[in-house]
Amino acid sequence: MSFILHIDTSTSVCSVAVSQDGTCLFNKEDHSGPNHSITLGIFIDEALALVDSQGIMLDAVSVSGGPGSYTGLRIGVSMAKGICYGRELKLISVPTLELLCVPVLLNHDEIEDNALLCPMIDARRMEVYAALFDRALKPIRETQADVVDENTYKQWLDERPVYFFGNGAAKCVEQINHPNARLIEDIEPLAKWMLPLAEKRMIQERFEDVAYYTPFYLKDFVAKEAKKLI
Repeated sequence: MSFILHIDTSTSVCSVAVSQDGTCLFNKEDHSGPNHSITLGIFIDEALALVDSQGIMLDAVSVSGGPGSYTGLRIGVSMAKGICYGRELKLISVPTLELLCVPVLLNHDEIEDNALLCPMIDARRMEVYAALFDRALKPIRETQADVVDENTYKQWLDERPVYFFGNGAAKCVEQINHPNARLIEDIEPLAKWMLPLAEKRMIQERFEDVAYYTPFYLKDFVAKEAKKLI
């Protein structure tokens, strides 16, 4: 039996959940904007109050590990580390792009068996962080930064449908302009969708080093690309 506290602050949405063996016991979400510095602490206090009142012994904290905004990820990871230190818990990192695929797989039965999933996190202009997965969440192409044009995903689109979603997808689909390109709107990374991914990592004992773990910051890519131009 495993009890896990889940935290996602990778985008403008702040969310916290608590699960027991993959069943959600607590869930709070704030969609009003990037208020993580205020909202996250309130949600965590409520979650831990529930945990303590029911005598639940947490086993781990899972946190969305990016790619995502620097401020949001920093706040979420700092909180997760603090709880892990204070309660001597394991730390689990859930990649944000993989997390985005969970609500798509759970709630969209229309997706073809051979289709690919392309979650996108907005970077700037026509840039996104993106990856490609099959329906079993097997990586077809690892996460990388893409400057999106009509040829960016052409090799996969020529073969089968590709579903684009996440906060970087809407600006890209018109640019891609391919008959096999599909847009799924309003898909956000949320703590309640972390449950199956965190449980899998818990079983596999894929834990992070609490002292040295850092998330995948979007700003790191921007700095790296800037160095290439010097």
